[in-house]
Amino acid sequence: MADRRPSRSTQRAEEYLAPETLAQLSPFELRARMIVEGVRSGFHRSPHQGMAVEFDQHRGYVPGDDLRHLDWKVYGRSDRLTIKQYQQETNLDVVLLVDASASMRFGTLPIKSGWGETSASRAVGSWTKFDHAVATAVALSWLSLQQSDRVGLVAFADGIEGLVTRSSGQGQWRRIVSALNTRPVEHGTDLIKTTNQVLGRISNRAIFILISDLLVDPEEIHSALARFRHHRQDVLCLQVLDDQELSFDFTGPEQFQGLEMMQRLKVDPRSIQEAYLKALRRHVDGINDTCTQFGYDHLVMNTHASVGPALGRLLARRSIWLKRHRAG
Repeated sequence: MADRRPSRSTQRAEEYLAPETLAQLSPFELRARMIVEGVRSGFHRSPHQGMAVEFDQHRGYVPGDDLRHLDWKVYGRSDRLTIKQYQQETNLDVVLLVDASASMRFGTLPIKSGWGETSASRAVGSWTKFDHAVATAVALSWLSLQQSDRVGLVAFADGIEGLVTRSSGQGQWRRIVSALNTRPVEHGTDLIKTTNQVLGRISNRAIFILISDLLVDPEEIHSALARFRHHRQDVLCLQVLDDQELSFDFTGPEQFQGLEMMQRLKVDPRSIQEAYLKALRRHVDGINDTCTQFGYDHLVMNTHASVGPALGRLLARRSIWLKRHRAG
């Protein structure tokens, strides 16, 4: 029988942002603006770039910057492209780091009706952690673009696998959706290598949103976040886990297969459930402690729950924190 599903080229980007998610996030527009204005770079006064007369600093040019703000005198002296920034410049770069490693193919929820699908859900026939990461990335990119911020995408596994250059222009949201929709979900995870590659490409201040199951060695997570902290970047860690991973509620003997190491293990889940849940809680708490140490946010997202409420709680929490520190 012929496959009558819409092709990747004809699927609509709107299918990747549920109306209820948009409605749940829309009240946070102003508070979200405070987030991106305030984190690690001070509070500014205007949403317009280059309109103030008071020069603030230079930063390196990246593709997508307005060429009108290039400093040609600096280029003539140093042969380096730099951008002039002003005190009234508020727009921030938002970089979505989406885990596309093989472990993200896991999922136990039926595919959501009307969802545009990804390569992961097409392969396994269920709503995977990668699908949830895509839904999260799409929602956050929409929110950021509504605030005129530049948004870029890095899909990674054992290094950078795909890029969408940062931009706030029309069509950027659909470019991000298209890149995620067609992204293969495979290979192992190397968070340190990915972090080094990303920071080697991005030198200006940005807010990095890491969306991953973070099922890697805690020391690797600590080292990666320490590198971001050393570069004075801000990070949101969104840990996406399937409901079955969180509850381990299996009813009988199962054969487990590692998605990245391809090992098979047959066990009775009921006999190890308590030990598993303790180990998972220890791992999640360790990530949360590391994020707190570096001043970063950490949020666990259950793939069986809607994206909007979880992100809304995170935005509200950050907004309250920033209000307190701004007042202080």
